Amino acid sequence: MFVCDNLILVGPMGAGKTTIGRLLSQSLGMTFMDSDKVIEERAGANIPWIFDVEGEEGFRRREEQTIDELTQQSGIILATGGGAVTREANRKVLGQRGVVIYLHATVEQQIERTAKDKNRPLLQTANPAEVLNRLFAQRDPLYRELATLIINTDRRSPRSVVNEIIKKLKQHHAASSSLPKEA
Repeated sequence: MFVCDNLILVGPMGAGKTTIGRLLSQSLGMTFMDSDKVIEERAGANIPWIFDVEGEEGFRRREEQTIDELTQQSGIILATGGGAVTREANRKVLGQRGVVIYLHATVEQQIERTAKDKNRPLLQTANPAEVLNRLFAQRDPLYRELATLIINTDRRSPRSVVNEIIKKLKQHHAASSSLPKEA
């Protein structure tokens, strides 16, 4: 296998960042971390509670600090929350400290995958589809700007997505290692 530094998974809620990240870590022998889970462990509370008590801004501050700390490690696969890219500091850190993989999912697929999930505070509304459409319009350009690789996850098994990521990482690694080194 090839050696790579950090792999950072970005994308909307329901794109499969956690599931794919876990499978990818098994395939590559890398440590998997989920920034949302780390935030919950450190806070001793789930994300909906943090949103209720501290608001989205409080959560985003926690997220920024967590992402900064986690990405200082080497050889990890990090699944980020869907909104992590909304903060400029996160985009800067993510872009500098790893290969960013945008797991793309359409809004329709996100609706299917998140329909019964009560752990997503932004979707606890009468019209989650409207929220997902608005978030997609705001965040998709940020994901694309940051991404080294873009992988579509719609109607695909997690294993097939992982296989595509590994194939594209090998191609990316071969291309970048064949580039002349800067003097």
